[in-house]
Amino acid sequence: QVQLVESGGGVVQAGGSLRLSCTASRRADSFAATAWFRQPPGKEREFVGAIWLNAGDTYYPDSIKGRFTLSRSANTMYIQMNNLKPEDTAVYYCAADFEVCCGLGREKSYEYWGQGTQVTVSS
Repeated sequence: QVQLVESGGGVVQAGGSLRLSCTASRRADSFAATAWFRQPPGKEREFVGAIWLNAGDTYYPDSIKGRFTLSRSANTMYIQMNNLKPEDTAVYYCAADFEVCCGLGREKSYEYWGQGTQVTVSS
C-alpha cells in the first residue's frame, strides 16, 4: 500500500512563496512519475507539474512555468511556489504511480494520491 502525505500549505500574501512537501511510504525514485495537481474553489482539478523518472525531466503547464519548481529527495516530493498570485489559491495534491498510462498531465495516469493541502493567497 502506497501512502502520500502532503504538508506545507497555508496562507500567504500575493508575491510570496511556499514550499509544499509530499512524503511517500516508498522511495520517490521507485515511481515512474510523480506529480502535483491543484483544485481551485469551484473548479476542476488541474495539472501543476510532474517529474518523469526515466527521462529525469520535469514538465509544467505554460501557466506555471517560471514560478513553480518540482524536486524530490529520497522519499519526499516538493513543489516550490514563488511569486504566488490569488488565482493560485487551491487545494494542492501530490500524485504518483509506477507506470504512466495516459500522459503526465492527466489525473488517470496516477493511482496514488495524497489527501491535499490548502494554499490560500491573499491579495
